[in-house]
Amino acid sequence: MMKKIVLIALLAGFFTTAKAQIKTPAPSPASKVEQMVGLTKVMVDYSRPSAKGRTIFGGLVPYNELWRTGANGSTDVEFSDAVTFGGVEVPAGKYALYTYPNVGSWKVMLYSDTEIWGGPGDDFDPSKVVAEVEAKTEQLTNHVESFTIGFDELRNSSAHLTIAWENTMVSVPVTVNTRSAVQASIDKVFAGPSANDYHAAASYYFEEEMNLEQAHEWSSKAVELNPNAFWMMKVKSEIEAKLGKYDMAIATAKQSKALAQTAGNDQYVGYNDENIAKWKKMK
Repeated sequence: MMKKIVLIALLAGFFTTAKAQIKTPAPSPASKVEQMVGLTKVMVDYSRPSAKGRTIFGGLVPYNELWRTGANGSTDVEFSDAVTFGGVEVPAGKYALYTYPNVGSWKVMLYSDTEIWGGPGDDFDPSKVVAEVEAKTEQLTNHVESFTIGFDELRNSSAHLTIAWENTMVSVPVTVNTRSAVQASIDKVFAGPSANDYHAAASYYFEEEMNLEQAHEWSSKAVELNPNAFWMMKVKSEIEAKLGKYDMAIATAKQSKALAQTAGNDQYVGYNDENIAKWKKMK
């Protein structure tokens, strides 16, 4: 019996070991770069191979051939808002970064398909090129051992996306419409709270039974700003009932019910019917 137990234990250990996987460092480690350019978030997700004494451009990376611009899967660049990439307007979204390195300049492209491992090869589809720009090469005095993508020359409305390896660097200007975004934010703040803001504040005060007169004032303002919002009007009626103003609450509930019927929301029609019946008994 003891031998069987030992044998079972050994077999269990064998199968557990057989399923285990040995973990080793990746030759080209994954890296993520996140940069705010004005109010726009730019993210780069890529892998970083190292030179390791090899000739990179014109050797490991041939000239004038499509390069995935990194290692492993595609290098992806994501913009939270629309940008201008090297003078080309690009909508918000995620794109694969491909390049054609050459001696004096590179062709840098944003490609809409980000699900390709490596490069697209023969499946390259020109219709998926969202932007294509020429970027002049800059010879560096310092050696960049590991492939690096970053950002430089940061301003409120612009930055340069830089690609560097060995002794070569290229950069592409990225501009964003920060002025428009800031102005929209300013306009919104100085316009005052929205109907939703007033409604949220009124609902909180009502639920917490805090200063119901103030809650009623805010709820009335919300309804004024959004007169078709039957759900806001329902809360206003409930605040009025909580204040003991049953006639007013019933009138408001009837308005909410009518609006809910017009919107085809039977649930709120039912809510208001229940409240009206309850408050009529409490008058």
